[in-house]
Amino acid sequence: MSALQGKRILLGVTGSIAAYKSAYLTRLLVKAGAEVRVIMTHAATQFVSPLTLGTLSKNPVYTDIMDAGQWNNHVEMGLWADRIVVAPATANTLARMASGICDDLLLATILSSRCPVLVAPAMDLDMWAHPTTRRNMATLQADGVRTIPVGDGELASGLVGPGRMAEPDEIVAFLEQDLTANQDLLGKTVLVTAGPTREALDPVRYLTNHSSGKMGVALAEELARRGATVHLLLGPVDLRPVHPNIHILPITTARDLLAASERIFPDCDAGILAAAVADYRPATEAKEKIKKTGNNDTLSLDLVRNPDIAATLGKNKKPGQILIGFALETTNELEYARKKLTAKNFDFIVLNSLRDEGAGFAGDTNKISLVFPTGDPQPFDLKSKTAVATDIVNALAALFK
Repeated sequence: MSALQGKRILLGVTGSIAAYKSAYLTRLLVKAGAEVRVIMTHAATQFVSPLTLGTLSKNPVYTDIMDAGQWNNHVEMGLWADRIVVAPATANTLARMASGICDDLLLATILSSRCPVLVAPAMDLDMWAHPTTRRNMATLQADGVRTIPVGDGELASGLVGPGRMAEPDEIVAFLEQDLTANQDLLGKTVLVTAGPTREALDPVRYLTNHSSGKMGVALAEELARRGATVHLLLGPVDLRPVHPNIHILPITTARDLLAASERIFPDCDAGILAAAVADYRPATEAKEKIKKTGNNDTLSLDLVRNPDIAATLGKNKKPGQILIGFALETTNELEYARKKLTAKNFDFIVLNSLRDEGAGFAGDTNKISLVFPTGDPQPFDLKSKTAVATDIVNALAALFK
């Protein structure tokens, strides 16, 4: 049975092209057993019909505090809800929420509520990355508003990047997790590494990989949501979690990551090493841009091995500390994962294969198996990276018991 069974969900729909997803979201919430009421802003009605959402929710849709002389009681609706979900949440709505403005029915209801409020942001990538939006998100997080992570992909503008509203099934999964979450990691401190590293060839070129940082950021969000203090060592990616329990330290090279990890990990209860670290770097970094010379059609690079961060932390791990690694393989996956598990002194390793459709870098999904020092691997189905993060953190939490 879904955690949404019998729950009262107030869905706020605001003026974004992503409002078309609210119809499917409403359907999924009702199918999961929730009682759904919908409040739409006037701008939202330009994208999707109130009749559509009213039919799917089986309840009237509200848009105004006064409707044909009838007062729509925002206080009653705020107290009625077990959760308020604003999806899509535009940059304008988030700014007004952060400022405490209540000039429409939705915002007045949010200010009158006593239940948790969740937002699913939807906007273009530059709006999402703008310092004003980041400040507003930090304010909302500090006020206890929970953020459903944005997607990264093609946007209505035609640009590609973060800012897309999470898919309806991801919002439902996040909401179910929120309803069942506890603070089982309260008082724990966890180091998380995420994203790629970059190794400079010259002032304008570098060696790197396709890591997006999404898996590591999802882990940091899940850990923080469950009460942990998180130190996120984040490679050069655009993602920036805003939970107040997450302390972000940007890194670039493998040596940056090693230095930061060695400084922070000794004071942590656990470490999750999700970063995709370059195994090698150029032996020398050219001080000037490397130019084509003569008629040579080839260029040779001398590479040297980078420090093994996982092995270093594993070797120096103190009694009681937990260390979790990742293995992305293409062949003989389980064999290589078991070797890495032993060599790095991991408590368990998260294995995925590029041969599995939907797994690996860049995408919003992953398919993993957890490999422990003893016993059979624990496989999971293909899931969103948010849901995968929950599975991994569940396994970590079990080791603390």
